[in-house]
Amino acid sequence: MASSERSALLTYRLCGGSGEEERGRERGRAAAAAAAPRKLPTFLGVVVPTLLSMFSVVLFLRLGFVVGHAGLYQALAMFAVAYFIIGMTVLSVCAIATNGALDAGGAYYMISRALGPEFGGSIGIMFFLANVCGSALYVLGLVEAVVDSFGIPPGQKAGTGVHVLPQSYWYELLYGTVLLALCLLVCLVGASIYAKATFLIFLIVAGVLGTILVSFFATRPIGVPIRLPRFNGSEIENGSFTGFSLATLRDNLGGGYAVDYTTGQMMSFSSVFAVMFNGCTGIMAGSNMSGDLKRPSYSIPRGTISAVLFTYLVYNLLAFLMCATCNRTLLQKDYGFLRDISIFPPLVTVGIYAATLSAAMSNLIGASRILYALARDDLFGRALALAKKTSASGNPVMAVILSWLVVQLVLFSGKLNTIAGVVTTFFLLVYATVNLACLALEWASAPNFRPTFRYFTWHTCLLGIAGCCVMMFLISPVSASASLGFLLILLLALHYLSPSSTWGYISQALIFHQVRKYLLMLDVRKDHVKFWRPQMLLMVQNPRGSARLIDFVNDLKKSGLYVLGHVELQDLDTLPSDPLQPQQDSWLSLVDKLNVKAFVSLTLAPSVRHGVRQLLFTSGLGGMRPNTLVLGFYDDEAPQDGLARHPAFTSAREEVPLGFPPLRAPATPKLLSPREYVGIVADALKMLRNVLLARQLESLDKAWELRRAASPPPTIHVWPVNLLRPDSARYADTCSLFLLQMACVLNMARAWRRARLRLFLCVEAGAMPHAQEEKLRQLLKDLRIQAQIQLVPWDAVTRAVNFPANTTQVSDEYVCAANKLVLEQSPAPAVRFLYLPRPPADTSLYPLYLHQLELLTRGLGPTVLVHGVSAVTSTQL
Repeated sequence: MASSERSALLTYRLCGGSGEEERGRERGRAAAAAAAPRKLPTFLGVVVPTLLSMFSVVLFLRLGFVVGHAGLYQALAMFAVAYFIIGMTVLSVCAIATNGALDAGGAYYMISRALGPEFGGSIGIMFFLANVCGSALYVLGLVEAVVDSFGIPPGQKAGTGVHVLPQSYWYELLYGTVLLALCLLVCLVGASIYAKATFLIFLIVAGVLGTILVSFFATRPIGVPIRLPRFNGSEIENGSFTGFSLATLRDNLGGGYAVDYTTGQMMSFSSVFAVMFNGCTGIMAGSNMSGDLKRPSYSIPRGTISAVLFTYLVYNLLAFLMCATCNRTLLQKDYGFLRDISIFPPLVTVGIYAATLSAAMSNLIGASRILYALARDDLFGRALALAKKTSASGNPVMAVILSWLVVQLVLFSGKLNTIAGVVTTFFLLVYATVNLACLALEWASAPNFRPTFRYFTWHTCLLGIAGCCVMMFLISPVSASASLGFLLILLLALHYLSPSSTWGYISQALIFHQVRKYLLMLDVRKDHVKFWRPQMLLMVQNPRGSARLIDFVNDLKKSGLYVLGHVELQDLDTLPSDPLQPQQDSWLSLVDKLNVKAFVSLTLAPSVRHGVRQLLFTSGLGGMRPNTLVLGFYDDEAPQDGLARHPAFTSAREEVPLGFPPLRAPATPKLLSPREYVGIVADALKMLRNVLLARQLESLDKAWELRRAASPPPTIHVWPVNLLRPDSARYADTCSLFLLQMACVLNMARAWRRARLRLFLCVEAGAMPHAQEEKLRQLLKDLRIQAQIQLVPWDAVTRAVNFPANTTQVSDEYVCAANKLVLEQSPAPAVRFLYLPRPPADTSLYPLYLHQLELLTRGLGPTVLVHGVSAVTSTQL
């Protein structure tokens, strides 16, 4: 390649990511570039197209219109506002253009690689339409100039001399079609012939501009008859070129808005500004040729800034000369007056034709390059597949033809001033988005955003966005609202329908920046029980056997932190690389498919207990750390592959992710012993973490339980008493209140709102059950928990097994009796919450402790054992 910008070091494309698909596209683009090398230098590729796009209809046919209606002061203010807006945009364009290698597509390529495919694709379509409408506008301006020179005057049936062209809507449409076909032929040949043609036109326009400047000084005062069309014929008014006159200048200083003689509409500041701003919309002409430039990152900033500064000086100079030499009638009612006052009128005519034709070609070829870039990126699928086809030299001929067809449709609007507001709105919207892209890159503070052009700040970007949005609505509130609505529809369509890209999403960088800032502001020293929320760490050995448990815990988190933890039993010292990295994508895909709002945390450890300790210590960040550990229950049941039966996979007819190993066979030893399992529970409690043990949650069919039409609705049973401690029938300790809170949180989840809470109050013989019930009811009222209270005789169970009430250990018979008591409460609930006793201090009793938990929960169905160490309820505001 002739340029270092095509090197492999810059394939990241404006801070974008890189993947296998993108690398394949890069190789294809490199091959295409080799077949059709970039040829255009800065002057021919950027300066000339930009100057010709800005020196077109407005310079030759509408500058007098602007000055005549607005006056010198307001005209200069319009130029200042317009160039302020495009100046801020040019700074943003230069910053993005110098931050990496550019490809075909100009502004679309910049925005899509900076903001992602949704913004890029939607703005690409808007920019395509802006260029299409701009091309139609210049063609209509050229038709207007041709008809003004060679058209049969209104009121005459036959022409005389050179005035031989009939004037009517359909005739003017025919002239526009012929001129557009000429633009099509040039653009079909390719960028090289286009650049040569525009350079020739540039020489002509420069000569005409010089002639016009000389004419203001050389032409003597003259009267100019102006023939105006009327319904019943025509009318002649007299304008005058006074030469330099202080009286003429004074008359033209203020505004004098009148009716536009071509459309019959009353002009105002906003409508005149809309027409004038079309002379400023050519700043992207050079950027649109980025795929054909030798050094786009070098050429675009220098060429665009030079062209913009030059046009600003010329517009202001000509506005002053017109106000000092031409009366208001001539300026307002004769769009072609520059030809009438020129020392060589034919040359001005040729200049008008050449400039407007060049601008039409520039917008047409710019639209085709944008359409080709959109098609090549496959954002719209098959809808733009035809636009991908190119000639042998790399010219996107089908994109040119499709753009020509759309321009032809826009020509049916008929009048230049009619579509001026729409064109201006589209361009302002694109410019606002270019500024937004640069602002987002600057605010994201990504290390790879290092543009070599440094003359911009986030303030310039913000000013550019504000200026574009304000002027959009001042010019045409209807067009601005419709454009924004169309943009929003495109954004949503691309967000849900377009394939994922590897360009990199600026939203991710901005989210990271903001999350880091707010995490630093999240001070754990300011935590308060009123704002407590569960933050879960769910340990998962194999997601194939835990799909419904993962979904259930997602309902329990109540907008809190949710982390899926996994321990891999390996030693990194004996491995060539980290084995967890290849698994990360499978876990993240699982989270997406199950539609749970969870993070994934994987670790290597010599044992499961050590791994859980690591995750409890290290998971989370700042004030967002897990406060609750969730474990599946340790029993001898054979694991079932719930992932294969989960609706997230069966409904979509997709295979279960292959990144997870098969489930453990029933005869295969477990990875941890009963003693180690209970040790994990003890460790978590020592670290002041709440603990939840979930048993048989894989048998919970939430969809069936919660959607069945049976009455009464499904219930959630809550047992806030330690069933393994018959001497402790209290319900107001920290653990019981935490259990109540978790059941209430589940009931508050959207999927569980139909369920009803049933709270079981265990009463002993000799106690006053009604007093205890009333006390509990008052507690529930204070905690704003709605639940049905049901009294259960407690001493009947203890008498049945003749067990002393003051012991710290219980027999298996007692546990089985407690299990029977729980099981007898009908109707069967969707899920039960039971009190989880603290593990014994004597580690030799761990197996007995786990055995009795298994007896207590045997046959109960979906059950959650809960032990809380956090104060989580509050009765205060």
